[in-house]
Amino acid sequence: MVLQIPPNCDLTLGLTCVDKAADATTVWRMRVDERFLNPAGIVQGGFISALMDSAMGASAVLSVRDRKVSIANTEMKSSFLRPARTGDVLTCTARVLKPGNVVAFLGARVQDEEGRLVATASSTYLIKERDE
Repeated sequence: MVLQIPPNCDLTLGLTCVDKAADATTVWRMRVDERFLNPAGIVQGGFISALMDSAMGASAVLSVRDRKVSIANTEMKSSFLRPARTGDVLTCTARVLKPGNVVAFLGARVQDEEGRLVATASSTYLIKERDE
């Protein structure tokens, strides 16, 4: 399997990682366009969840330092607090809440350009060693 960096899912959604910190915190951005709207004219929650999943997944990978691992999201809870609309630039900050060798717990917050909280998520990631 050939890994593309960034992966196709991030390219499709226009997700951009804008910061990675030593503590494995990552910051991502996404510009909302009409492709992401539901019939009510607001962003369908799955797209915001995808943003949070990508951010938390990147933080999970960074948290294991130099280990060669694959990670898998085993569960995720998303809460949507305010609507996002066309033209909004959303910023997602993901943090490791509890690192681990096999399981890690992460959290994410999405804010709009005015700093208003749009969504939050918590997630559990399974960490498996890779041969290569």
